[in-house]
Formats: sequence, structure tokens, C-alpha cells
Amino acid sequence: MTTLTAPDARTTPTRRPVLTVRDLTVVYDVEEPVTAVADASLDLGRGEILGLAGESGCGKTTLAYAINRLHQPPARIASGSVVFHDRDGGDVDLLALDDEPLRRFRWSQLSMVFQGAMNSLNPVRTIGAQLDDTLRAHTRMPRRERRERSAEVLTRVGVDVARLRSYPHELSGGMRQRVMIAMAMLLEPQIMIMDEPTTALDVVVQREILREIVRLRDELDFAVVFITHDLPLLLEISDRIAVMLAGRIVELDTAEQLHRSPAHPYTRRLLGSFPSLSGDRGSFIRDGGGPTAHDAGPETGTDAAEEDRA
Repeated sequence: MTTLTAPDARTTPTRRPVLTVRDLTVVYDVEEPVTAVADASLDLGRGEILGLAGESGCGKTTLAYAINRLHQPPARIASGSVVFHDRDGGDVDLLALDDEPLRRFRWSQLSMVFQGAMNSLNPVRTIGAQLDDTLRAHTRMPRRERRERSAEVLTRVGVDVARLRSYPHELSGGMRQRVMIAMAMLLEPQIMIMDEPTTALDVVVQREILREIVRLRDELDFAVVFITHDLPLLLEISDRIAVMLAGRIVELDTAEQLHRSPAHPYTRRLLGSFPSLSGDRGSFIRDGGGPTAHDAGPETGTDAAEEDRA
């Protein structure tokens, strides 16, 4: 497998980078140390949607947590660099920030919508109180301005302002997901990392949320790192896609090029692991027995991983 350690014509974003990650390695210091992310390198363009795909356990979330300095022991960043490029032209080395500067940086410049975000809201506090907590922690806005800002971001994500007085259990799954996106937008960050934000939603609501994310990106010009194992979904919304396997970025290209001509065998297996919505029908069970090799369909990403390791 190859590792991307420097940008080239195919992997560089079309717009000036807002984030540069180089040779980032994350190790879990357990009885036998495990390298969860190995020499990961990528650039995130300003206003770009960068998809991050791969099977469960490949290191997607670990990479996102390392970028945001959210990893906890036994995880540690063993090497590499993560540099944020401000609109004003200044650079911030995220791995060198102390606790207080890092706390101020999060949410204001880089926010995150966590996996399982629908269950991340406090069940005993109203939506308005939880949005207000974030603003009080990071700004000196007076109470009236905080409420106006909370109402503004809820409106942007398509939630009625009256829901500021609601508790999480009074909202549908899609509405709770929108609230989490609104919370991530409160301080107008330049980067949003979304870790499988639509996994627990039905397909109709999922599409609504995705359209909302693209619309907000177009309006506010923030960059998005969108993490999922659903490669076809990323092909619809992403400008570029990075594919991870066993802790490494094995391919990074435009969504169009990756779909038309994937370079890595694992990417080809991922694309082939989803059933076609058209074409000939096949029988899963024949003659009362189990599925045949043909019926079982294309090989999975795990098979590709085993083949690559071999």
C-alpha cells in the first residue's frame, strides 16, 4: 500500500487549503502498541467537502479525533503535523497548542458533529439552554444576543425557533441531528468535521440532512470533513474523497475521478460491494441450499483488506 505524504496534481484541493495534515501517526499504547493511523497526509481546501471513507475500524474517527486533539489515553499522536491556515494568512500548529488556546480554538475555528450525535444532547436541558451553554463558554455575548444567535442557527438548519424551549425527547431524530449541526455552526467555524452524522436516520431524512449540509456550506463557505463507510453517498456530495484501509490513506482523488477510475484495489472493492439498483435479478437460495458463490455477490471490503495484506 502507498501513503500520501505530499500533495500532487490529483490530490491537491482547487482552493487554498484551510487545513494541512502531514504524516500523522496515532498509536494506542496498550500491552502491544497498535498503530491506528499511519503517516496520514491530506489537504482540506477552503469551502471544500472532503469525504473520508473506509470500513469500520480503519481509522477514520481516530484520524478526526487526532486532528481536533480529542484523543484520550491510551491513544497518542506519535508523529506528524496538523496546521490550520486562517483567512488572515496566519498559520496555527494545532499539535503545539496548550490547553487553553486549544479550548478557544475548538468550536470557534474547528467544530465536530460526533458519531451518534442524536444521543449527545443532554436529556434534562432544553435545546436553548444547551446552545446557550456553548455561547457562554466561548464568547462574552450578553444574554439577549446569545438567544438571537441560537434562534438564527436553528432557523438556518430548518428547525422552528419555538424548539428552543423543547427537550431533546420532544424532537424527532432528524430534528435532533439538525440541532447538533446548528450547535457546531454557532461560532461560525471555518472547518466542520462530521463523523457519520446521518447513520441512525432513515434514508429520506438522511437525504434532507445532506442537502442541508451542502446548502449551508455554499452559504457560509466553511470546509467539511465528512466521515462515513458509505462510499456511494460520498460520491454524491464530496468534492474529493480519501479512502482509508488499515490506518492508511490509500487513495485520495476527486469524487468524479475516483468513481470513474479508482486506482487502488480496495477502492474498487468498496465501489463493487454495493448492489446495483438495475440489471438482472438473481436467486439468493438455490435448490433449498445456501447461497452459491455467484449469489453471494461481489467481494467485500474486508476481503480486499485481507488480499492487500497478503
